[in-house]
Amino acid sequence: MVSDEELYRRYVNGDETGLDELMKKYGNPLTMYINGYLQDVHEAEDLMIEVFSYLFTKKPHIRDGGLKAYMYKAARHMALRHKSKRRHSFSLDDLDGEPDGKMLVEDVVRTRERNRILHFCMGELKPDYREALYLTYFEGMSYLQAAEVMGKSVKQITNMVYRGKERLCGLLEREGITNAE
Repeated sequence: MVSDEELYRRYVNGDETGLDELMKKYGNPLTMYINGYLQDVHEAEDLMIEVFSYLFTKKPHIRDGGLKAYMYKAARHMALRHKSKRRHSFSLDDLDGEPDGKMLVEDVVRTRERNRILHFCMGELKPDYREALYLTYFEGMSYLQAAEVMGKSVKQITNMVYRGKERLCGLLEREGITNAE
């Protein structure tokens, strides 16, 4: 499998397929991440395109393994700058995927209810805890990458994830989910 950085280098060297592959891979996740700040999917899509536009017009030097964190950091910066015009909260509503057709109806209902409760409880967390958990668990970023995105140290991210998980487990238990880990 070709790395993100290799796709980026291909684009920088004139191969348009690198751009296409990166946009396919990161377009929707970046849009969802930005939408968490803006609560407007159309504006989030516009800013996602701006992230790619900036990346591919400025062509900054990016170290190996750093492209994903670079894009999320740029997305965060643009979203915060855009958000300063108005005030909304971070949401995880767009994380629901289509359920597998083989699941029983009861499982689908149970899964949707658990997701609703998870989103509700995530919404009650401190914004830094919520973002650290989102980046590390839902986006699969390392603590180092999340630290780069959020402008924090790895130790701060470690603490935020730990405290966020503790708080989230307490909130989930309050809502009747006792097997949260």
